[in-house]
Amino acid sequence: MSTREFEATVDTTAGPPGDPILFTPAGAMAGARRALPLGVSVFAVGAVFGVLARQVGLGLPGALLMSALVFAGSAQFVALGLWAAPLPVVAIVLTTLVVNLRHVLMGAALRPWLGRLPAALAYTLAFFMVDESWALTMGDLAAGGRDLAFLAGSGALLFVAWVGATLVGVTVGAALGDPAHWGLDFAFTAAFVALLVGMWRGTRDVAPWAVAAVVALAAAHWLPGKWYILLGGLAGSVAGAVFYDQ
Repeated sequence: MSTREFEATVDTTAGPPGDPILFTPAGAMAGARRALPLGVSVFAVGAVFGVLARQVGLGLPGALLMSALVFAGSAQFVALGLWAAPLPVVAIVLTTLVVNLRHVLMGAALRPWLGRLPAALAYTLAFFMVDESWALTMGDLAAGGRDLAFLAGSGALLFVAWVGATLVGVTVGAALGDPAHWGLDFAFTAAFVALLVGMWRGTRDVAPWAVAAVVALAAAHWLPGKWYILLGGLAGSVAGAVFYDQ
């Protein structure tokens, strides 16, 4: 489909003002290039997942299938933490659901743009909407970008890194030993710090970020499970809406 043909299928009257939404190979390449540095961190975290999957007895086919179908690092690590015999299916499903509810907020943030795409394409892009690709795409859109293939390119690169790292972690996990010995356990934290730096827009971000951090820490201390992820995200979103409208 050419760019002109694609634009004809897009609702250009809804959503934020500006140029028509695009979906081009150039946009996908731009997204992949921007995601390369984060891909290194994602690969490191994926290798840790592979090592831990091997340690809990999840074989190579199972680990690869989980990474390819779930493609959500935090949820997958939570699932490994609950992995036991007999498998607590209900507990794993409910816990990972809570962890991944943040994607509802992420999707809502992209709704003004994704809502202008054909439904099949929008839902396909949602699969590649992980934390890192979402943050990079939001930054690109905030800078005036209108090519949503950016999300596809960045997400696809991270997907390949994640699944490939899972393969490496499972197959050579015994040689790696304890991931903390190599500092790989810090890769997750480093990736999110880099994302925060990239999304920084000035001092007005301090208040909502601080609210999100305080609520998340309080919830982690007082509530069981992973509710702190959702509650911190909701609190930060509400604070952002309040402070940015002033």
